[in-house]
Amino acid sequence: MIVRNDSPRASLFGNRDYWHLFGAQVVALFGTGLTTVALGLLAYELAGERAGAVLGTALALKMVVYVTIAPVAGAFADRVPRRALLVTLDSVRAASVLALPFVTEIWQVYVLIVVLQSASAAFTPTFQAVLPDILPDERDYTRALSASQLASSMETLLSPMLAAALLSVLSFHWLFTGTTAGFLVSALLVVTARVPRARRSARTGLADRLSAGARIFLTTPRLRGVLALNLAVAGAGAMVMVNTVNYTRDALGRGDADVALLLGAHGAGTILVALALPPVLDRFPERRIMLTGSAALCTGVVAAVALSSAHSGDWRWPAVVLVWAVVGTGTGLVLTPIGRVLRRSADDADRPAVFAAQFSLSHACWLLSYPIAGWLVTASGFTRGWLALSLLTVVGTVAATRLWPRTDQPG
Repeated sequence: MIVRNDSPRASLFGNRDYWHLFGAQVVALFGTGLTTVALGLLAYELAGERAGAVLGTALALKMVVYVTIAPVAGAFADRVPRRALLVTLDSVRAASVLALPFVTEIWQVYVLIVVLQSASAAFTPTFQAVLPDILPDERDYTRALSASQLASSMETLLSPMLAAALLSVLSFHWLFTGTTAGFLVSALLVVTARVPRARRSARTGLADRLSAGARIFLTTPRLRGVLALNLAVAGAGAMVMVNTVNYTRDALGRGDADVALLLGAHGAGTILVALALPPVLDRFPERRIMLTGSAALCTGVVAAVALSSAHSGDWRWPAVVLVWAVVGTGTGLVLTPIGRVLRRSADDADRPAVFAAQFSLSHACWLLSYPIAGWLVTASGFTRGWLALSLLTVVGTVAATRLWPRTDQPG
């Protein structure tokens, strides 16, 4: 039985189904964060000084899986009960993580990572496509998007601290057990929520269903703009995600606590935006807000390039903290409203395919920016590597401005 509350008075805070699904998302996010920490330690145990290469390969496999599996999941999401699909995917993730402590060969890690991330690549866009169906009111849906962005940012900040606290009393292998329990709790929360079945798409051919999301992106001007903004986010975000540790330790000569502080400044910028944005979206169109965020990303990466060419001065540290906070703010301004744009760019039947396409195409942008932040920075230094990343960010911003018509309005 499908239960939907279409009343505009329905409050997000009183929607039991939403809170169960949001709880499932939060638990799974923290489980994934613990897995990332434990995976790095497992790679070191198996490979020693080659651990960086092993972990890098695992992360590359993750991105490839995200790009390839999400469209497949979107093509079949309307053919199966979504609640059963989400529960099955959580169960697969739990089983994959539970098996990781028992591996003895590096290739086994790669196989389990592919299985784990394939399930995540199918889970996330399916979950995102469910939210508009259980939250028909635009304001509630906007608050839900902000809550999801807030949860993602908090996980980035808190998962390493939680892992450190657990590792002070437990072996890292127990992190995998805790993650398994988290995915099972996520599955239980999904079971207790009422998830409406997706409206069956009229598309019958497999090739048509597989390419539907990408074709909608490429033929819808505002979505072409979103795709360009994904490139801008990936360009600036890769600088933060890949280079923060080395830049803080090697270029600035500071310690681990300052690494955490710098990442915290980036996360704080995103969190503040997620908290403040819902009422702003009631007054201003998504295009203006997202392009403002992308302009902030450009400002941040260009300032980072300038900072990287300065080799001394106590002023660099507060300047870097400010730059990382600006990049976090820009990221939040771009990413938080995306769900609203996707929601009004496709009918109900095509919505799973569109969300899957966003998941896949955005990670394709990261697959481009991560190697630049890793390999080019290592080979040529921060200034040249960040200059290349700033070029991606600026190109994405300019392209979005041109591809997304100024006259496009919500409706």
